[in-house]
Amino acid sequence: MQKINVLIGWGQNYSASCDDAPGCIATAHSLEGIKQEFAAALEFHLEGMREDGYEIPAVFDGEYELEFELNGRALVHVAEGLVSRSALAQASGISPRQLGHYATGAKNPRPPQIERIKSGLRAITAQLSALSL
Repeated sequence: MQKINVLIGWGQNYSASCDDAPGCIATAHSLEGIKQEFAAALEFHLEGMREDGYEIPAVFDGEYELEFELNGRALVHVAEGLVSRSALAQASGISPRQLGHYATGAKNPRPPQIERIKSGLRAITAQLSALSL
């Protein structure tokens, strides 16, 4: 089964696009919504390509699975809905001010910074999971 990488971004809404299907995009207000909207947009896009006689990219031959990845801005946006910026800063080692720049789009985190944010979220998750509630 082919894995199709879909990049999710954040502006005023979530947006999604895929290098394997140029021109296919979707937007939605929620993270779950963008996943559903992109899957529907991709099916519509591929159907239109077939009807118009365009060659379908080989990755879409047979079964495929959409694999969603958040860009830096979307990742910080989602995280801020779950934990405070200061908690994320402490867990990731990235200053709250820098996280704020990422959240507003003033700056884009490089891949190592994205990994630090993900590691920080994993650490917070592990700490919460360890609680006996």
